[in-house]
Amino acid sequence: MTDTDSARPAEGEARGPRPSRLHSLMRFIPLIAPVLLWAVPCWVLLHAGQHWPLAVALAGTAVFFLALVGMPLAMVRGHGRRQQDWAAIIGDTLLGAGWVLFTWSVLLGVLLRAALAVTGVGDSQDRARIVVWAVLGVAAVLLTWGYAEARRVPRVRRIDVQLPRLGAGLDGLRVALVTDTHYGPLDRARWSARVCETVNTLGADLVCHAGDIADGTAERRRAQAAPLGTVRATRARVYVTGNHEYYSEAQGWVDLMDELGWEPLRNRHLLLERGGDTLVVAGVDDVTAESSGLAGHRAHLAGALDGADPDLPVLLLAHQPTFVDRAAAAGIDLQLSGHTHGGQIWPFHHLVRLDQPALAGLSHHGARTLLYTSRGTGFWGPPFRVFAPSEITLLVLRSPRTATAP
Repeated sequence: MTDTDSARPAEGEARGPRPSRLHSLMRFIPLIAPVLLWAVPCWVLLHAGQHWPLAVALAGTAVFFLALVGMPLAMVRGHGRRQQDWAAIIGDTLLGAGWVLFTWSVLLGVLLRAALAVTGVGDSQDRARIVVWAVLGVAAVLLTWGYAEARRVPRVRRIDVQLPRLGAGLDGLRVALVTDTHYGPLDRARWSARVCETVNTLGADLVCHAGDIADGTAERRRAQAAPLGTVRATRARVYVTGNHEYYSEAQGWVDLMDELGWEPLRNRHLLLERGGDTLVVAGVDDVTAESSGLAGHRAHLAGALDGADPDLPVLLLAHQPTFVDRAAAAGIDLQLSGHTHGGQIWPFHHLVRLDQPALAGLSHHGARTLLYTSRGTGFWGPPFRVFAPSEITLLVLRSPRTATAP
């Protein structure tokens, strides 16, 4: 394997993308989301015709009000300057629970109640109370299951990916992908070690981490990230920054990954050679890097490919799927990304799709570019995954050509 590097900007390099519709909407989310998350289930469960005893209605309303006030306060203390992990755990858990209650209060509060009315089940109060117990039951089941899904070691997802320009000598190259580990307030050092053990069973030639290692600085989350140093690959271990690194002193994470034996592909590439054929393995900083203000950090595809033979196939690491437009314009063969978490808690994936061109899996872009989007290995914030399972991905690269040698 050879290493090439270039820090020189190229003329005409595309600027970062304009703010998306989701980014514009997110300016207002901190103001309206907490109210909606807790007011809607409060109304559906307590004040929509159930006629609960006054003490029950008042006590329930007080609980929802405390959640409405406590969730944003806890998240500010947990994710703001103080970064108090206990507060982050409380705030994140309330956020996840509120989202599930909100979703199913809306769905069952409309659909189930309408179905009960059409079928003539009970009177108005009976139907309202049936909805209450249905919402609470579904929420309890999904939150329990979602917590177990978030905390387990991800299953391995295996997929063959044919690259038309891949030489026969590289046929069968095994690429393991982990991303969005999000080491954070909940100590997951043991989970991290088990994830790395699972990766080591795959016999990968190349292991990639596509960013968002943690929430917090490298110093703060070092113990959870340390098992990454045990990951084995026959050729290389490579890493690119995600947007969350730029919330937590990104250079510290670049330095730690280098210390752990990973190659930070910051707008540079490596050449992976086997059987007389070569694959360019390139990486770019996250698209949020330039706005971080850190010197030398930006997504610079021309720099990442500088010096590479344009006739060689290229595997590109870019944290966000939205980078695929630039990758397709440059004729990249395969981009590996994360960031979306597959939506993490259904039906949040509908909002993710406003911001990203792909949610999960393999998709085609432009004339020849393939994008593989991982659902992520860990979770961000709320410790739940509902209908969006985590994954460790093994991509086996396939050549359409027939090898002439064994």
